[in-house]
Amino acid sequence: MIVYEYPFNERIRTLLRLEDLYEKFKFFVAQEHPLQHHVALATIFDMLEVAGRADLKSDLLQELERQKQSLLGYRSNPAVARDMLDAVLAELDTVSNALVNAQGKTGQNVRDNEWLMSIRGRTIIPGGACEFDLPSYHAWQRRPTEQRHADIMAWFTPLAPLFEALALVLRLLRNSGGPVKMIASSGSYQQMLQGKMYQMLRLSVDESLGAIPEISANKYMLWVRFTTQGGDLKPKPLEEDVPFELTLCNF
Repeated sequence: MIVYEYPFNERIRTLLRLEDLYEKFKFFVAQEHPLQHHVALATIFDMLEVAGRADLKSDLLQELERQKQSLLGYRSNPAVARDMLDAVLAELDTVSNALVNAQGKTGQNVRDNEWLMSIRGRTIIPGGACEFDLPSYHAWQRRPTEQRHADIMAWFTPLAPLFEALALVLRLLRNSGGPVKMIASSGSYQQMLQGKMYQMLRLSVDESLGAIPEISANKYMLWVRFTTQGGDLKPKPLEEDVPFELTLCNF
């Protein structure tokens, strides 16, 4: 099954973008080649661009507190697994405290580093990070793998609490809904949402079908149109029935 996700608002869209960048960063920073570490460092710069919203940290703190208060209300419910509930509450406290203790604006340590900012300014230019443009960066890339890795992790570490918080928020959001089996007749599916607000949609489809969903949604209506790819990879309408699983997520 391939899972496709669709955000209903800009806040969730931002969190999903940052999550995607974080997965990319973790992959490339774990590699050894200087070019792979270049991608990891450039990804940190991309993170700063996306996370530049001043209210992102406060948004996450408010959401974590809201989730905590909501979960506390389940403590009196005998049907709830107390151990699991306490574990989630403890995780919420740990992540919230780490985010509160993160000083200054997100990524300020990178912005205050003139050497990193000089690299950032060149990487936005196609081919701008060549050795003749940035000889000091070229020299750094020739340092031992372990040293490069340590440097990159040191630059990233102040950002870690933010990514731990958004990972927890997205996990709770994804777990808030249950999948429902649906059929897209002749490759098309519509559902009236009747003004109910959702945060995110998750759609799972069998990989072997070769069906690719094009999703549009608002608080009134959800529309999914499935396409497929030919040899030229250009999307083409899929005219047959497509079974899929739909999950509507909301806190």
